[in-house]
Amino acid sequence: MSNLYQTTYNPDVLECLANLSSDEVFTPPEIANKMLDLLPKDIFKNPNSRFLDPASKSGVFLREIAKRLIVGLEEAIPNLYERLDHIYQNQLYGIAITELTSLVSRRSIYYTKYPQTDFSVSKFDNAEGNIIFRKYPHTWKNDTCIYCGATRKSLDRDESLETHAYEFIHTNNPKEIYDMKFDVIIGNPPYQLDDGGAGASAKPIYQLFIQQAMKLNPNYLVMITPSRWFSGGKGLNQFRAEMMSDKRFREIHDFFDASEVFPGVEIKGGVNYFLWDRDYNGDTLMVSHSNGKVVSKMKRPLQFEDNDIVIRYNEAIDILSKVSKLNEDTFSSIVSPRKPFGLATNFKGFNKTKQNEKDIKIYANKIEGWLPNNFEFSRNEDAVGKWKVFMPYAVGSGDMSEDEFKPFIGEPNSVATETYIMVGPFNSEDEAKNSISYIRTKFFHFMVGLRKVTQHATSKVYKFVPIQDFSKPWTDEELYEKYDLSEDEINFIESIVRPFETDEVE
Repeated sequence: MSNLYQTTYNPDVLECLANLSSDEVFTPPEIANKMLDLLPKDIFKNPNSRFLDPASKSGVFLREIAKRLIVGLEEAIPNLYERLDHIYQNQLYGIAITELTSLVSRRSIYYTKYPQTDFSVSKFDNAEGNIIFRKYPHTWKNDTCIYCGATRKSLDRDESLETHAYEFIHTNNPKEIYDMKFDVIIGNPPYQLDDGGAGASAKPIYQLFIQQAMKLNPNYLVMITPSRWFSGGKGLNQFRAEMMSDKRFREIHDFFDASEVFPGVEIKGGVNYFLWDRDYNGDTLMVSHSNGKVVSKMKRPLQFEDNDIVIRYNEAIDILSKVSKLNEDTFSSIVSPRKPFGLATNFKGFNKTKQNEKDIKIYANKIEGWLPNNFEFSRNEDAVGKWKVFMPYAVGSGDMSEDEFKPFIGEPNSVATETYIMVGPFNSEDEAKNSISYIRTKFFHFMVGLRKVTQHATSKVYKFVPIQDFSKPWTDEELYEKYDLSEDEINFIESIVRPFETDEVE
């Protein structure tokens, strides 16, 4: 039996599962162990410590914990068979997210799907062991689940189909699931659910697992989630504010490219895992990972000054401090909200050809048209006759290296649909051109990228961008000098932002 636990598994079935692409991604054992490395080593020597995975999929966390306990408790419980029974019966607990994952998890941990049999590494008197799965219903109010936000249309279906009503987050009191105290809660929760919106609209739910886990008040909480909550995410404003004000986050490890954690899986904005320590009160060690290595570390508050987002890049803290010292107005003050003239993306009420000399030019979705001069706009009517700049509202994936702002000049007597946002208006064509010179700088793109984690570029993503004097054009060199940026700071900006194309301003 002892040789079994000293064997290196090759190939590892969990490594294979980890490569599957899904919103409910499986965690590779290597990452699970890095997350476990955040915990104090003594916890694996304590025969009274309890561990819970509230979103068990492959069982990898509990399996790797078992390995550590088997070694750590050797002195406290010398007999291997007694040690195994104690660990599996009293220390490891899981809540599976589906019936299938409950079977996979039990197979990973107990070496059989049914731990009441003699095939189990520790025999239980029931078919679940300590890895439970109960089919829970959604609780509908106005056709929306009051717990997870799923829509009745998308998930109210035949009982034979998975409804994704995860037990851990479909209760007001998670203590009722396991009536016990847990020292460690660790896991990789499901990330999102269809919320019934247009297209592939989805609502994040990983934050609900974090909030429920905190209700149980463990000594330690370790979870891996998308990093989009740092500055975006549908409905995550309150959650982000709670996280930023919580001084119990000891470490956050942030991966800019999620495929470094989940091979073959694309998660926009990257992923992170964190250690929340109930008895800690202080700054957070932010560790940035890129291309397989740690690129920066900094112990700092999650909240920078009075900002409403987590600044992702450690190197950006000093840059932001230098920029904010000048106390300039922000570029967001001249960026319109969505639908700058009140016209939706699907607006079709325009002519394809000019009917009258005074017709108003309209820039729509990849086409241009004309509106009668007496057309009434619901907003920004005073800007119709002035110079302005238009930029796409949806820009790439949110990555700093995107090169798709592609601003262009909107001449007097022109408007645009929701496909674009408006910058301005300006008093002259030169001012509009000079604003585009600024928009095309790496400095501008970098400052935008600090807040932009989704493809939609609303006015709030320009909050960190200082406004400039547009009586002149701007270059990166002038901006670096103006804000007294060091050579290292300049190199950092230029290392993560591609320049815009140098074509003539339209």
